[in-house]
Amino acid sequence: MTLTIGVDVGGTKVAAGVVDDRGRILDKVRRPTPSTSPHETARVIAEVVEVLKSRFGEVEAVGLGAAGFVDESRATVLFAPNLAWRDEPIKKKVEGEVGLPVVVENDGNAIAWGEAKFGAGRGEDHMILVALGTGIGGGLILGGELYRGRFGIGAEFGHYRVVPDGRRCGCGNRGCWEQYASGNALVAEAREIARVSPALAGRLLELGDGRPEGISGPEITEAAREGDSAALECFRTIAHWVGQGLADLAAILDPGAFVIGGGLSEAGDLLLEPTREAFENALTGRGHRTFADIRIAELGPDAGIVGAADLARSR
Repeated sequence: MTLTIGVDVGGTKVAAGVVDDRGRILDKVRRPTPSTSPHETARVIAEVVEVLKSRFGEVEAVGLGAAGFVDESRATVLFAPNLAWRDEPIKKKVEGEVGLPVVVENDGNAIAWGEAKFGAGRGEDHMILVALGTGIGGGLILGGELYRGRFGIGAEFGHYRVVPDGRRCGCGNRGCWEQYASGNALVAEAREIARVSPALAGRLLELGDGRPEGISGPEITEAAREGDSAALECFRTIAHWVGQGLADLAAILDPGAFVIGGGLSEAGDLLLEPTREAFENALTGRGHRTFADIRIAELGPDAGIVGAADLARSR
């Protein structure tokens, strides 16, 4: 049995785990991310790796999953929107601290690989991972291999534009898919209903302490599960955009399956059923082709750790 360490580096936390060759996490460590300091972030990554090494001894390599653009050599984070990483040689820094080989990967790619090997994408050689969270992350498996693109920064599905000159996005453009089909978009939709039609949004406002600004994702999901019409409308609106986007991706890439992850996926069928309907209505050539399966991710918040660790193993 070979052991590797996977590290999920986010804007608020650094989570790491020792993972065996069957995708099982044997132990985990978590620390806050000092996101404003590249030096301190590298130090915390090294710290969690050393903690896990001390508990297990024989560890082969380390995989880092980071929310940002990673170069084709899987060594440098070119840009990370929620970390102070700009052309950061994180592989070299961490290897110098921990004395193990390090592989750096985009977090969406790490999640996609984890789900493809050990989760909802098992057995599917052509799979698209769409992570619906604050924004939209992605990963692409083609022919059983992780596709990164020529420069290492492919599969940023959240930033293809679906509305010309639409809502402003944090990437600097307007009209990106994640502005209409993410967890943030769901919350924005609910708050808008609460402001414009408070009578219709009574249950949402009740769960949000009487203020539109108090409404967040868990409250919307809770209200929708109760059958609240405003909350269900919010999910239908977001699912329309998700399904439309998946149909566009299917027209280009023709996957066998889509795996939906991220916080929004926790809504389950509230999201999945209207998404499938929207996907099938929007797919080009419908009636003359096989519909790709749309599945909920299985590994949850550990997918990035599992995927990064396995990518380090197969480096």
